[in-house]
Amino acid sequence: MKKNLAVFLTAASAIAAAICLSGYGYIFKAIGINLKKGPLTPSIDDGEKFPSNPIPNFNPKTWDKGSSYNTHILSEFLIEDLKKTRTSSLLIVRDNKLLYEQYWKGHNSFSLMNSFSMAKGILAVLVGCAIDDGYLHSEDQLISSLFPDYKKSHYGKFLTFRHLMTMQAGLDWEEEYHHPFAENSKQYFVDDLAKQAFAIELKTMPGEKYEYQSVSAQLLGLALRKAIGQNLSIYLSEKLWKPLQMESPAKWSTDEKGMEKTFCCIHAVSRDFAKIGQLIMQEGNWEGKQLISKDYCKRMLTPTRANDAFCYTIWADDETELKYRFFYGFLGQFIIMIPDKKMVIVKTGNYNRLEVDKKLRPLQVKFLVQELSQIV
Repeated sequence: MKKNLAVFLTAASAIAAAICLSGYGYIFKAIGINLKKGPLTPSIDDGEKFPSNPIPNFNPKTWDKGSSYNTHILSEFLIEDLKKTRTSSLLIVRDNKLLYEQYWKGHNSFSLMNSFSMAKGILAVLVGCAIDDGYLHSEDQLISSLFPDYKKSHYGKFLTFRHLMTMQAGLDWEEEYHHPFAENSKQYFVDDLAKQAFAIELKTMPGEKYEYQSVSAQLLGLALRKAIGQNLSIYLSEKLWKPLQMESPAKWSTDEKGMEKTFCCIHAVSRDFAKIGQLIMQEGNWEGKQLISKDYCKRMLTPTRANDAFCYTIWADDETELKYRFFYGFLGQFIIMIPDKKMVIVKTGNYNRLEVDKKLRPLQVKFLVQELSQIV
């Protein structure tokens, strides 16, 4: 028995050593974090698993409630869909007033929930702010202007902020979420995001092809942080959280070096996510103040030629009578903007098997728009 145990421990040690030497040591970190602080897989409640930078608010202001607040009865079809997709919150704002909100799975209006890739869209908003503030010339500024090593790259010397926001960077990265050895899994747990991002080479000319790659958002975040000369969390606070009078301070998960995970992981309350949608739907204007350039907001919401379902890391659907835009995060996080209805819908959840259309847009978004757009 002792001999068998010794053989097992020796083999286990050898496997562990091989994993670490192969660059996959983060897997042990992931197991340790998840066993100690929650589910074994990423979830909307990951806020305590990782270090984070605070996003302070100031003079918080709650949403005005509509006269019919929470009187609307959801259809049986919608309720069943929300249950199936493990929904944690659903909010509806119309004419700048909160009409409906409900929470499930132990969440409430004070719960900080993980944005996942909705953060990519918020990052694109900050790029617009940086252009307005003079930190960037335009979204066509070269990444090599901030990271000169890209000038030495055959394709990298052509890489711009726009390429990163529209997922046309041409990086040698396969977006994969379903096994622990994927680069995306490493990205979620790695100690040094910059080291990982800068190690990814470009395989094609930027601007020639759409390919969704989370590393593009991380590289975008690194470049933006270099341009503004401060933490992105502080910049987000100054440009959005404070002027929008967000109801709650938020936080942005970081690696061990304090770099924000700009491909994901802004933890905020659903009511504040709704304010972001309202601001963008109003073309950057908030209570008479232009927080983001109107022209930039229009460009940010314009689909690309390479993919007419994708803008500046914000998704689009112009194929239906009622056109809409939406922020989209892993496990079913949405901020949906329907300008013709003056409506914003926020839905958060914890379900990783959402059906998508041929352009990889979750069908649940279209269903929510159809079901909720008639609310008055």
